[in-house]
Amino acid sequence: MILRLIVQRLGLAVATLVVVSAIVFFFTSVLPGDIAERVLGRESSAEQRQIFRDKLNLDQPVWERYGVWLGDVVQGDFGRSLVNDQTVTSTIGDSAKNTLFLSVFAFVLYFPVTLILATLAALFRGKLADSLISVVTLIGLSMPEFVLGTLLIFAFAVHLSVAPALSIVNPGDDIFARTHATVLPAVTLMVAMAVYAIRMLRDNLIDVLDSEYVRMATLKGVPRWRVVLRHALPNAVGPALNVTALNLTYLIGGVVVVESVFSYPGLGRQLIESISVRDVPVVEATALLAAAVYILANLVADVLAMILNPRLRTP
Repeated sequence: MILRLIVQRLGLAVATLVVVSAIVFFFTSVLPGDIAERVLGRESSAEQRQIFRDKLNLDQPVWERYGVWLGDVVQGDFGRSLVNDQTVTSTIGDSAKNTLFLSVFAFVLYFPVTLILATLAALFRGKLADSLISVVTLIGLSMPEFVLGTLLIFAFAVHLSVAPALSIVNPGDDIFARTHATVLPAVTLMVAMAVYAIRMLRDNLIDVLDSEYVRMATLKGVPRWRVVLRHALPNAVGPALNVTALNLTYLIGGVVVVESVFSYPGLGRQLIESISVRDVPVVEATALLAAAVYILANLVADVLAMILNPRLRTP
């Protein structure tokens, strides 16, 4: 059952990536403005611009250019940046590593915070702890990321001076320096992701705790902590895993807001800069990376849900 799901999803993933790449390529190509002028500058001559177009085959029909690009991608060649003439891989390499580090840091904070707060809210539903957690999550749901990030800067960088206001990282920084520099954007991302998952996991846990098999385990004298960890959480965590998978897509796309607030040199800022100059190969590679992460995350979430909940394996 699980193997069949993986095979089906992988086939669907390939088709989805092709469709995404085509949509991004065509829409990027029809944006107003001259790519040659944006790359070479307004001071460039008409002859220089034409040489640039001929070199990159920009005068060919868009579907022909897409076919050539797709054939190169299948062979592992994502092309060269139109701006700096470097390979796309080297252009986005450092930015992708920075975003990956920030994302992993945010998820390291996300999982324990989500599990602990959702479990406390479900166990003490209707009481003070549940009310406080509900208020906090509602505030987090209604607060945009750039507002939360600005408040964190004001509190922890300006007043308390325990974290930097700008998340400046260098390739040679060790993990401790990177962690200190990215703690505020990581917390911002963690809060933005956790508020959804906490509320969903809380509601699912309440339903599971009221189920007959959980009550039976309690009547048999099974300790409360064991009932929650071995019976309730594995059956309630499935929908929360799907929310977590969607949060991975947010980390690739929506993280641009957080990176802008903290001046973090990540993939999101690289994407905005590439779109502004219509650097199609870089935009394409970034979009494919985001789509691949989204598809892989959903596949992993579905597989984990089936492993944790045997009832989902029934055809």
